[in-house]
Amino acid sequence: MKYYFLIVVAGFMLASNVAAEEPDWNDYARLLIAVKQGEKHGTTLTLVDYAALKKSGLLDKVYQQLSSFPVGSLSGKEEKLAFYINSYNILALKMVVDHWPLESIKDVGNFFSPVWGKEAGTIGGKSVSLDDIENKMIRPMGEPRIHLAIVCASVSCPDLRNEPYMASVLNKQLDAQVSGFLRNDKKGLYITKDEIVVSKIFKWFKQDFDKVGGVDRFIRGYRSDLPVSYPIDAEIDYDWSVNGIVK
Repeated sequence: MKYYFLIVVAGFMLASNVAAEEPDWNDYARLLIAVKQGEKHGTTLTLVDYAALKKSGLLDKVYQQLSSFPVGSLSGKEEKLAFYINSYNILALKMVVDHWPLESIKDVGNFFSPVWGKEAGTIGGKSVSLDDIENKMIRPMGEPRIHLAIVCASVSCPDLRNEPYMASVLNKQLDAQVSGFLRNDKKGLYITKDEIVVSKIFKWFKQDFDKVGGVDRFIRGYRSDLPVSYPIDAEIDYDWSVNGIVK
């Protein structure tokens, strides 16, 4: 009986390890290596060569791998967060590539039918939009740092990281994303003579940051050098130009 119990436990542990397997992001990693640091409209950011990406066909391969992955096999918050952050960024890239050339991802939609609600692809056998991934899959997990990791293919968005997000190092990656964004004085944060001006992202998703003590506390946790008496109550203009090279 004891021997049988040990076999059952071992089988369960093995099944759990299999279930905890993440997608093979090797092709996505290859794609991200080509993302280069550059400048657009005076803002330093990572730039995507969408024309080259469309020609290579690599994004199509990455999307097919994403689309066919059994999402039910994901186990734990970190795995799910990493998967859906990558999913959002891949589908945002796909949205731009599918409509290239364009000046802004918002050009894919219009006032009555914004791009965020349009079908972006298929995940787990279901059609999803960028809005679905962000608001129905990622935000409910209660991690505000995701707002500095998901990239809506625009200049003022957080930079597209040059490596996939992975559960095993997710916390470190998210911290690095926040720190980097808050050190970019053109789109993340800058200081005037009497106030601290930050990205509109912190206004749009204020309720998410409220869950971890508020915007002020969150930002100062990464920027201890900020003047204590200065309020954080202004927003940087958002540049929706595509985060790519327009030739």
